[in-house]
Amino acid sequence: MEHTGAGFETLKPQFSLCRALRVVPLVRVPGTEYDFIARALDCGALGVMVPLVDTAEQAQFIVSCTRYPPEGRRGAAFGFVHDDYQGGDVVEKMRMIHERTLVIAMIETAKGLENVEAIAAVPGVDVLWLGHFDLTNFLGIPGDFSHSKYKDAVKRITAAADRHGKAAGYMAADEALGREYLGHGFRMIATGTDQGMLQAAIARNIGAWRSK
Repeated sequence: MEHTGAGFETLKPQFSLCRALRVVPLVRVPGTEYDFIARALDCGALGVMVPLVDTAEQAQFIVSCTRYPPEGRRGAAFGFVHDDYQGGDVVEKMRMIHERTLVIAMIETAKGLENVEAIAAVPGVDVLWLGHFDLTNFLGIPGDFSHSKYKDAVKRITAAADRHGKAAGYMAADEALGREYLGHGFRMIATGTDQGMLQAAIARNIGAWRSK
């Protein structure tokens, strides 16, 4: 949702298709507001990726939007898509929903990097996601992934994740980057974007045809 303009009306049927295929649907919401986070989960997402997380307090609020009281502030509605329109014991439902919901905090600003240790320590945050391009922008080195500031940031994020039992995440545009960042200690890897993979496949096919 953050960069595409996709809305919940578009995503809700995709969540249903994912569940039919036993694929876990996750949403990159466009902001840290309650309405984005709680609505994504109510529509059927099983986890949220939240951009521009700067402080532990912000991370705590994000987690609270994914948890029912007394652990959080998520509004209650049962017998809807997120619980397969089923009845049952709501206390047990809430327990299971808390257990299954993934929370990904994106570390992509200088302030977020400064506070990464405290963010990693927040209960309920499962993944620290390196927003690599935005982070270089905020560090004043746009797109310079070989810069010492960026390399130090990568180490700080993975170290904080390790210390607090969290996973570190990264979007790898190709196989080489995936291998590299697995080597850095990242354990959640996105394999590029849908349009990027489509463009790469088309380019490979056209290149192969032209070589004959």
